[in-house]
Amino acid sequence: MTLDTPARAAAPSVAAGATDAASGPPARASQPDKNPFSPPELQVVPTKHWGRWIFSALAIFVAAQFIWSLATNSLYEWNVFGEYFFSPIVTDALVLTLVLTLISGSLGFIIGALLAIARLSGSPLLNSLAWSFIWFFRSVPLVVQLLVWYNLGYLYPKLGLGTPFTTDFWLVSFDTVTLISSFAAATLGLSLHQAAYSAEIIRGGILSVDQGQLEAAAALGLPRRVRFFRIILPQAARAILPNAFNEIIGLVKGTSVVFIVALPELFYTVQVIYNRNQRVIPLLLVAVVWYALITTILSVAQYYIERHYARGSVRVLPPTPIQRARFWVREQWARLDDDDEKPASGTPPSDAKDARS
Repeated sequence: MTLDTPARAAAPSVAAGATDAASGPPARASQPDKNPFSPPELQVVPTKHWGRWIFSALAIFVAAQFIWSLATNSLYEWNVFGEYFFSPIVTDALVLTLVLTLISGSLGFIIGALLAIARLSGSPLLNSLAWSFIWFFRSVPLVVQLLVWYNLGYLYPKLGLGTPFTTDFWLVSFDTVTLISSFAAATLGLSLHQAAYSAEIIRGGILSVDQGQLEAAAALGLPRRVRFFRIILPQAARAILPNAFNEIIGLVKGTSVVFIVALPELFYTVQVIYNRNQRVIPLLLVAVVWYALITTILSVAQYYIERHYARGSVRVLPPTPIQRARFWVREQWARLDDDDEKPASGTPPSDAKDARS
C-alpha cells in the first residue's frame, strides 16, 4: 500500500503536465531558493588609481596646449613648411640620406657580423684584431673619422698596388683625392663606425643563446654552418633585433653629421636653404618631420620582424594593432546587436537567446 500511494499521487501531476503541453509551452521552472546559510555575495569594487588619473589629465592638458600653440602660433610659418616639404631639392636630399643609410647600414652589419665571429673564434690573432678594430672605431668620434677619410689625400697622395713596402705602384694606382670623394668618405666613415657597434650587438645576441643548443646540435652531427644559420642565429635574432633597429634609426639621424664634408643630405640642404631666406624654424620643421616619418616606418618594421622571430619563445603571437582594431570593431558590433535584440518587455537577455534558439 505504501508503494502505490506515490504513484497515485504522481498521476494528477502527469495529467496536469499533459494538459499544459496541449495548451501551450510548459512554464519555465522556478529558480531554487537560495540557501539562507550561504555567505553573502561580495561586491567587487575596482581600485581607484587617483594618481594615474591626475597625471593622465596633466599630460592631456600639456599635449592639448602644445597642439593649440602649433595651430595658432603664426611664427611656425606653416605655409613656408608646406612650400619646402615636397620641394625637389629637399626630396633629392632625402633620397641621398636614405641611400647613405642603406649602404652604410648594410656594410656596417656585414663587417660587424664578421668581427663578432672573429671575437668568438678560438684564434687569439683573429680575436685580438677584431677587438682592436672595435676599440679604435668606438673611441674616435664620427666627425673626426669623416674628416680623416675626406683629407686622406694629405697623408697618401696616391693609392695602388705594386712593390710591397714602397710607393712604386706599378700595377695600378689612383689619386686619393679623386678616389675618395665626399660620398666615399661619408660611406667609409659611417660604415666602419657602424661596424664597431654592430659587432658587439651581434656578439651579445649570439652569447644570449643557451650553450645547450650548440651542444645538442653538435651531438646530432649537424655541420657548423647549419648549426650557426639554422639554430643559433634565429634564436639570437630576438636579442639582436631591438638593438640593431636602434642603431639603424641612429644611423638615419647620424647621416646629418656628413654636412662636415659638404655632402648635400637632408640636414645640410635645409641649412643651406634657411641661410638664404632666414626661415630657420619652418625649414628645421621640414627636416624634423621627415626624420620622424622615417623613424616611424622603421619602428613599424621592427615590430613585425620582432613578432615574426617571437614564434620560438611564445605559444600564441600577440595580436597586431590591425588585429586589435578589427577585434574591437567586431566586439562593438556584437554589443550593438545584443542591444537591438533585447525585448522591450524587460525579459532577461538569456531568455531572449533561448527564444531565438
